[in-house]
Amino acid sequence: MNNKIKVIGFAGSLRKNSYNKMLLRNIQKMFPQDMEMEIIEMPDIPIYNYDIQESKGFPASITEIGEKIKQADAVLFATPEYNYGIPGGLKNFIDWLSRLESKPFFGKPMSMVGATTGLGGTIRAQANLRTVSLFIETNVMPKPEIYVTRAMEKFDKDGNLIDEITKKVLEKYIERFKEWILIFKK
Repeated sequence: MNNKIKVIGFAGSLRKNSYNKMLLRNIQKMFPQDMEMEIIEMPDIPIYNYDIQESKGFPASITEIGEKIKQADAVLFATPEYNYGIPGGLKNFIDWLSRLESKPFFGKPMSMVGATTGLGGTIRAQANLRTVSLFIETNVMPKPEIYVTRAMEKFDKDGNLIDEITKKVLEKYIERFKEWILIFKK
């Protein structure tokens, strides 16, 4: 029987070489043996429109991902910051998932991290994602907040995290995330 803590991870960026995808993959590698993360790419879906939902139903990818979220113990988002907020693609993705009858996010422990090339470290995007999380009724981990700044200096060309300070911060973050998940794990 597999008693591992199961986390579903999403990167809010569609970019192939996204620093947020790199951050997620590095966190995944750092998980202790009793945790695992499946990183799911955001699917190519239309902009949410109730008329589409009513006439065509939900995209199959949304239904499948919603079920994976429902079965997971927690959700982790890694988001960049676009114009002081979360990227439109990520918001659209959440909008579709939030309308599923199964309410996949309901009561789910959630955390967020972010990486950026600037000095702002996705502070506003994460605040925006916290606001969205109120509506989808997740249990957002309040602290620590992870803002990876000047990401181009912290990852090598292969996407490996090379900054020792960031690694130490992430180790403590993962410990806290595990504790947070266990509060809600049934």
